[in-house]
Amino acid sequence: MALPLPAPPPQTEAAPQIAPQIAPGAPSRPVPVARPRLPEAEAVLPYLRRIDEARWYSNFGPLVAEMEQRLADRFPAGTRIVTTTNATQALTLALKAMDLPVGGQYVILPAWTFVATAHAVVQAGLKPWFVDVDPDTWMLDPASVAALGARLRDACAVIPVAAFGQMPNLGAWRAFQDATGLPVLLDAAAAFDTLKDARLPAVVSLHATKVLGLGEGGFLATDDAQLAHRVYLQTNFGFHNSRDSQVTATNAKLSEYAGAVGHAALDGWPADRLRWMRAAQMLRIALIGRPEVKFQEGWGSEWVTSVCTVGLPAGSAPHVTRSLREDGVDTRAWWGEGCHRSTAFTDCRREALPVTEALAASTLGLPFAIDLDAQDIGRIVAALDRALG
Repeated sequence: MALPLPAPPPQTEAAPQIAPQIAPGAPSRPVPVARPRLPEAEAVLPYLRRIDEARWYSNFGPLVAEMEQRLADRFPAGTRIVTTTNATQALTLALKAMDLPVGGQYVILPAWTFVATAHAVVQAGLKPWFVDVDPDTWMLDPASVAALGARLRDACAVIPVAAFGQMPNLGAWRAFQDATGLPVLLDAAAAFDTLKDARLPAVVSLHATKVLGLGEGGFLATDDAQLAHRVYLQTNFGFHNSRDSQVTATNAKLSEYAGAVGHAALDGWPADRLRWMRAAQMLRIALIGRPEVKFQEGWGSEWVTSVCTVGLPAGSAPHVTRSLREDGVDTRAWWGEGCHRSTAFTDCRREALPVTEALAASTLGLPFAIDLDAQDIGRIVAALDRALG
């Protein structure tokens, strides 16, 4: 049974909703799986006025430069930030800019990830190699990757993924890189809150659905100044202080308007982080009587992200999904059946993937939002009670 919960702080403006997938006959007001919320117009307006005054709209304007510095200030001194139009572009351009070993064509990545990770590998002219994840962390284990032994010569890089925002053991990955010589690039798309270390290059998403979003956007964080410069060149046709295109590149710059939203989001981040944390703790407390619903370690107590993916009894996710939707509670299998199951990647190289297959059948994204309220939490808990019996 759900515990009594205090009402969250009021919202002054309705947030857009991800369209729910609700079964016919469900309650008329479904509980959406996500309700993204970007800064309100009043918070963005001072920065828009700066754009009007400067008449500088793109091409590394002052707002974007200042936002990059604010992001860099979250990391140790010497960290470089390169913003991009989205995190997938940042992953792609980072792979192209890294000094990858000659000979290997494969990038090792977890099968348990969002498809953007694999798309970035392919767009960089490389080939995905899917490896299974640890059953407890849901992430690649560097020891397991190292156990591939002599076959690692086929690989040119490894992309561990911060599963739904939880940070992997970066020290272990740095040790792996030192021991094997294989470069490591961290996909930290959902890990804005947890990423504080740039000794391994890492990519964060600033999509509207993330805890800190500006609509579309992403950034690379690295303490490697040369790598940052090479990625920067690739975001602007290879130009730097001249009209000479120094490298083959693309156009992946953020506009000043994106920078305006980013500044407003950063202004509100301390308070928003508390709201995200509070919503997560409310949901955890409400489900304390359901030990079979397992949260990621530290979720809502040590770190926050914009989704709530839980572990369920083995193989029960399809049934629970159907049952919740009958009760008007939307869900989402955020990573589907695993990246390797998507049509675009079914022919890719892979190891045995029993853990990924088990996670696909035993994890589920529950409704979660910064303003999740006691009423919706009660409906989620009641629907899970019914689904789990």
